[in-house]
Amino acid sequence: MKIILASGPVVIEDEKVLLNREKKDYGTTPWLFPGGKAEPGETDPEIICKREIAEEMGIKIEIIKKLKTLEGKSFSNNKDKKYILHHYLAKRIGDIKPANNIIEWGWYDIDNLPNNCAPNVYEIIKDYKNNNK
Repeated sequence: MKIILASGPVVIEDEKVLLNREKKDYGTTPWLFPGGKAEPGETDPEIICKREIAEEMGIKIEIIKKLKTLEGKSFSNNKDKKYILHHYLAKRIGDIKPANNIIEWGWYDIDNLPNNCAPNVYEIIKDYKNNNK
């Protein structure tokens, strides 16, 4: 089984979280935190997190603190891959300018998330609310 390191920020402003949906070769993703997998040679989840948000949403971030790390599987149902998902609570710096592969994005109330979020979104937001309210 191939282990894939992935990382992304959890950007929350006024009790709303930044989520996006991407166009991939297998179709459209569910709602996700902006982020993604390590490039060859990358091993630092914070660097991956900052690079991915810049690529996807055109912004910089300030990492506030480490959140839960989760294990996940591929959205394309490839059983030979396991993802290690690093999450960081982060502050947005700059105005959002989404990349061409971002087909939808928005700010969603943490108490009323879309129905089609990736499982890690629900788990991380639940944990955030339990520890930050």
